[in-house]
Amino acid sequence: MRHLIPDPSSVVPQQPDRPPMLDSADPSSFAWTVIHQRHPALVEQVLAAHPYGPRQVAALRRLAGDELIRPLGERAFDAAAWQLWGAERVGRRWDEVPFLWAESFFYRSILDAVGFFEPGPMFWLDPFADRKAAELTDPGLVTELAALDELPDLPAQARVDAALTASLWGNRADLGFALHSPAAERAAELVVDDSAAFWELFGRAARVAVVADNAGRELLADLVLIDELMTSGRAAEVIVHVKPTPYFVSDATAADVSDCLRRMAAAGGNAARIAGRLAAAFRSGQVALRTHWFWVAPLEIAQMPPDLAAQFAPPAVTILKGDLNYRRLVGDRPWPPTTDPAVAADGFRARWAALRTLKSEVVVGVGEDSLRRLDGDPGWRTSGAHAMVQVSGLR
Repeated sequence: MRHLIPDPSSVVPQQPDRPPMLDSADPSSFAWTVIHQRHPALVEQVLAAHPYGPRQVAALRRLAGDELIRPLGERAFDAAAWQLWGAERVGRRWDEVPFLWAESFFYRSILDAVGFFEPGPMFWLDPFADRKAAELTDPGLVTELAALDELPDLPAQARVDAALTASLWGNRADLGFALHSPAAERAAELVVDDSAAFWELFGRAARVAVVADNAGRELLADLVLIDELMTSGRAAEVIVHVKPTPYFVSDATAADVSDCLRRMAAAGGNAARIAGRLAAAFRSGQVALRTHWFWVAPLEIAQMPPDLAAQFAPPAVTILKGDLNYRRLVGDRPWPPTTDPAVAADGFRARWAALRTLKSEVVVGVGEDSLRRLDGDPGWRTSGAHAMVQVSGLR
């Protein structure tokens, strides 16, 4: 349980002289929509998916209807940490506190409401398991996994580029999209494209850390990318960081990695061969899973505790997947979009690459010409129609 028990004393203080963190007070903001619409709807979905009893039902409905933030139950193993992180926030309105904190505490409160950590029939029952399972049992996935059979026949660079594209777009686009859509079409949707610099990060036999985002299709694509990094000689060791508990609905846990490997193995063909190579790499230690309480805490990467930060120190290369990890990386703050990413992510002393589909308002490193084009669409930051491959950090 050590990886689950927060040690707030090890957290690095926030950096000074940075923009204030985003909140959800503005009714026109994406954050307001999440707090006031998405969260209550999610509670109803959780209620519909599991045979919860009266106590869990009452706790979930109270969470969905509360305008004010309630503390965790006294028996919560991490109550002391959340009391410290939530100082001057518990008892306030959800839209008055930093957005990242509010989202993190909301998901922790769901686990508290359903008795996730308590002995009994609901112990360790993932409240979002149905959403994750639906992706892996989707009939359309058969065709998507079959597309992996085309990979071995591609030139080496085309093969790794296809794996990168599939991992980048996550749940929106499958590997068939990466293999068959024109490169120009894919590039037009990128607000930042550091793909060439991405490949330059890897020397031969590099040590690579992958901070995973979503389970399901995205994690399947991430596993394909990891296999390509290994088989192409770009990585000799890969550490995959996952969440210790369910979080943000679809975020990947160790159980989700197992589910994805089994699904690939069952598909046959090249998907099964990839799953077999990865399984062997796990057994040999070339690929390993890691988790840490930090990944479900309401903190930015600049506040990462030293024991975790040491795992990303150079010469390791860190691949940060997804929107939430990007918000943690640069700070969930209203940076001007042209801000140098090395400035916004100054607290992460690592060689990193961010692969992200844009689904929140935070973005840095966008060029002036791109910004003029994008600003014609007021929803470009949150629609999921755009993505970025962004590289910074120590070279």
